[in-house]
Amino acid sequence: MSKLLIGWAEESIVPEKKVSLAGQLYERISEYVESDITVTAMAVEADDQQMIIASVDIVSINDALLTLARKKFAKLVSVVAPEKLIISAIHSPTSVGYRTPAPDTKGLTPKEILNEFLPEGKKYTALVEADETVATPDECLELVSEKIAIAAARAWENRAEALYTNAFGRAVVGHCRRVVYDDGSAKMWGDTNSANFVEIEGGNDSGIELLYTFDTNKKLTGVVANIACPAQVLEHRNFISSDYWGKVKQFLREKFGDDLYLLALCGAGGDQCPRDMIRWVNPETPINDPHVKREHYIERKADPSMFDLKGCTLIGKRVANEIIAVYEELDELKSEADFVHKVINYDLPLRKVTPAEYEKSVREIEYYVQKNSDKEVFNYEDNAAMYVHAGNIARFRKQQTVETVNVEFHVIKLGSIAIATNPFELFLDYGNRIKARSFAEQTFIIQLCCGALGYLPTEKAERGSHYSAYVTSGQIGHVGGDMLVRKTINEINEMW
Repeated sequence: MSKLLIGWAEESIVPEKKVSLAGQLYERISEYVESDITVTAMAVEADDQQMIIASVDIVSINDALLTLARKKFAKLVSVVAPEKLIISAIHSPTSVGYRTPAPDTKGLTPKEILNEFLPEGKKYTALVEADETVATPDECLELVSEKIAIAAARAWENRAEALYTNAFGRAVVGHCRRVVYDDGSAKMWGDTNSANFVEIEGGNDSGIELLYTFDTNKKLTGVVANIACPAQVLEHRNFISSDYWGKVKQFLREKFGDDLYLLALCGAGGDQCPRDMIRWVNPETPINDPHVKREHYIERKADPSMFDLKGCTLIGKRVANEIIAVYEELDELKSEADFVHKVINYDLPLRKVTPAEYEKSVREIEYYVQKNSDKEVFNYEDNAAMYVHAGNIARFRKQQTVETVNVEFHVIKLGSIAIATNPFELFLDYGNRIKARSFAEQTFIIQLCCGALGYLPTEKAERGSHYSAYVTSGQIGHVGGDMLVRKTINEINEMW
């Protein structure tokens, strides 16, 4: 057991220009800033072990961002190995879109595939085109990577003797968003007002894994909160926002002061969302998403729309109230902990497309383009309609030379808690299996971390298919998911 040194820092990542907002199948340009988007970093040191966790209010952390941020961090702090900097995203689609994909994936994105099949003289056209008032993807990459490096370096510089305690709370945030019908098929955002509706595919997790940090005078300095639901209430809107986590921070700072830090960590929530699929409430204003339209809408007595600010604020208040209530019942504070940080690189099998699936996808796109050849423009609706087939073609090409995908993940022991990361939108069942079999008193799962490898669906979801379970939706299938679970459990339990 060693005394812990803990440091905190926060940096805004709001750009001076408008931005292209990441996270939907159609382009959106920011019109204004609804709430600040930030990087929050917590540094921990004991003996010769270090860890810096940065939570970023963006949709994902791809390899280009991870590599550049660590490179910049290494120039600022030479005594910490760059791989000890853990970078995670809250998955807010109302945030900065930066350069993606990485350069080595050129020609393997669904949009690029779709463009190949379009008639001569036609190409995919965005609903809203960026101009000189909009920051370029490369400018955004530079901004976000720079702020991650600065926040991480400042957190390291600010470390001091500290007290901490881990705790548990409960507030309903996430719901499974995959609906199953009587033929075994499933649908992301599926309509439950149907005679064919059978069940919601997965469960939900209302638990909040919590860690509170204090200075040596027992003043609260920071809160780590881990919730199994992405920050996507406002995902279709045309403004910059940190979604429900921004509201949580606002309410906590009203209680504890503006110098309180909040490290928001997204748990295993690839199949989760803030919307109740049974008590469905429509958006207050229309959105450009074909997946969420309801032909037979019935007004429900339920939460306000979880597409809009009222719902976002309600979730923020629920979570903040629970964090405050748990804080008021805390007793023992600790200054020492066993602290181990493992960085693991592990090969998982690439999810493959069969030759028959590839040939079918080629035919489907050719037929679609021919049928719509008189269209003046091809836009997000065409991208959405052909997304699966374009993705199958891209994967078939990739798998000719690639068999496995190298995955970076981290496993940490901090006193009685375990922290395990992954670079996926990991379906809840995988996280539950890790938590249930972990020897730790409490296990934090951080998805969307140190990589952006897409959804990782369960075998049941793959059978049901649809968005989030298509091959197009991620790099790894359920076989790799099972391997990740076993490897993570073994790495955690070896520490106990």
